[in-house]
Amino acid sequence: MIEELLPPGVTSSEAFDDAAPAPLFPAEAALMEGRRERRRRQFATARACARRCLADLGRHPVALLPGPGGAPQWPAGVVGSITHCEGYRAAVAAPASSMSAVGIDAEPAGPLPPGVLALITSEAERTHLTALTTADPALPWDRIFFSAKEAAYKAWYPATGIWLGFRDATLTLSPEGTFTTTLHPPVPPPVHPVYEGRWLAGRDLILTAVTRPARAVPGTRDDLRPRPLVKSAP
Repeated sequence: MIEELLPPGVTSSEAFDDAAPAPLFPAEAALMEGRRERRRRQFATARACARRCLADLGRHPVALLPGPGGAPQWPAGVVGSITHCEGYRAAVAAPASSMSAVGIDAEPAGPLPPGVLALITSEAERTHLTALTTADPALPWDRIFFSAKEAAYKAWYPATGIWLGFRDATLTLSPEGTFTTTLHPPVPPPVHPVYEGRWLAGRDLILTAVTRPARAVPGTRDDLRPRPLVKSAP
């Protein structure tokens, strides 16, 4: 599924369970000591997906340990992102020479818990969500909104090291499967970047992805535009 959201040059791997063997490097296994078995298996499968992405790029497998902020530290010259939720694990990666940032997120296709939406959106964004829900009430627009902001943050933080809250991103969703995220962090860079992304609903999942080409000019819309997307069948 995730490959449908990605431009050429970004490799991906996904799994819908933890059935396949997924050995960990010793340093990764140490991170999982004392964790529940379910969490260890999710972590291991997601790391296996990431190493398949590295192999597709011609890179050797390495331990992918979390850095500051919790994002996995990819080898030099590679940008990537990892996600997992109930019933889904995925990773994407690309050469840093072609992509300056990538971020993906997966969520169960259900509404957000009560009270969460008010914490992650502005009044204008909630008005936008109301219009989307009125036009197509079958989709969990609040969850898509949450996931899209997560994907934008996963692209932003490893590239900048600047912390973002949900209110530091203004999001516009399109029913055609795209979104635009304008980031305005508490410690502003010289210009405010705009990230383009894509979303997909299917198989009881919400998937989102943000990619920024290395040639993109900070503070402008990416010159690699996401193509329109028809929502997949459940």
